[in-house]
Amino acid sequence: MINRRTFLTLASAIACMRGIDAGAAVPLRLVFIHGRSQQGMDPVVLKKTWSEALVSALAIQNLNLPTSLDIEFPYYGDALDKFVSQSKIQVASQVHARGSDQQDDFLAFQAQVANELVVNAGVTDAQIDAEYGNNPKTRGPLNWEWVQSILQALDKHGGGLSADAIEAFTRDVYLYLTSELVRTEIDKIVVKSMNGEPTIVVGHSLGSVVAYNVLKTNPGFKVPMLVTIGSPLGIRAIRTPLSPIRFPKSVTSWFNAYDTRDVVALNPLDSANFAVRPPIENYSGVKNGTTNRHGISGYLGDSTVARKIYESCT
Repeated sequence: MINRRTFLTLASAIACMRGIDAGAAVPLRLVFIHGRSQQGMDPVVLKKTWSEALVSALAIQNLNLPTSLDIEFPYYGDALDKFVSQSKIQVASQVHARGSDQQDDFLAFQAQVANELVVNAGVTDAQIDAEYGNNPKTRGPLNWEWVQSILQALDKHGGGLSADAIEAFTRDVYLYLTSELVRTEIDKIVVKSMNGEPTIVVGHSLGSVVAYNVLKTNPGFKVPMLVTIGSPLGIRAIRTPLSPIRFPKSVTSWFNAYDTRDVVALNPLDSANFAVRPPIENYSGVKNGTTNRHGISGYLGDSTVARKIYESCT
């Protein structure tokens, strides 16, 4: 029987013959998964923007990412935009007559999301009434004018994203959640950036939804840390289609960061909004300096978020 010292000696010899340092750390990879509204963008430029925001936040703390770190940026912006155009789904502000069953289903989904957002953002019924005015139509999810009034109240009093941005966001999330074709094609793009090596995954906004679904459905991946930022997964209307909700087997730890002023990420991923075991570590201290409180530079520029990613990569 070979004793431990002999075994290590043999292992080192074999590693040297292969040109490998036996004491070297297992190589790590970092995958950034972007959100919506990236169509027509240059993925090389986007990757640089994300990387520079993270590097700058770390530099303030005298920290540097490992030079050997492999950073991937799976880009699905144009693919999503193609599906949006093909769907012909209209947001509430565009509707002037009753549409298809899919159109009605989307507007009901949009109303559910909007109702959750106004509660979380502290928008009052009086503020919504002021937008709706004296309209005699019965209020409800299929009354497009009523839904639009909710969004306009959010625009004025919820802070952050505009009514147009919220409408576009809910449409894109809806397509990903309800269309197997859309979900499969986008997930396929992201999966191509993954392999058997340990990988830190950072998902922003819709990208956090994509990241969660990809990792939940691919238990063979090795993800020491999943970082979600500006995530809408805590919204009931968004998490329900992803049921059953569970902690991805491929993930060791999950860190979720959000700005309490970010209208689409107001809910922490906790026992009330995303009940999984082990529990997700939530951080609500981000002060996102971008105009809509939701921008990627404002999240990756946060010192705590940057350090969490750094610690996972070293």
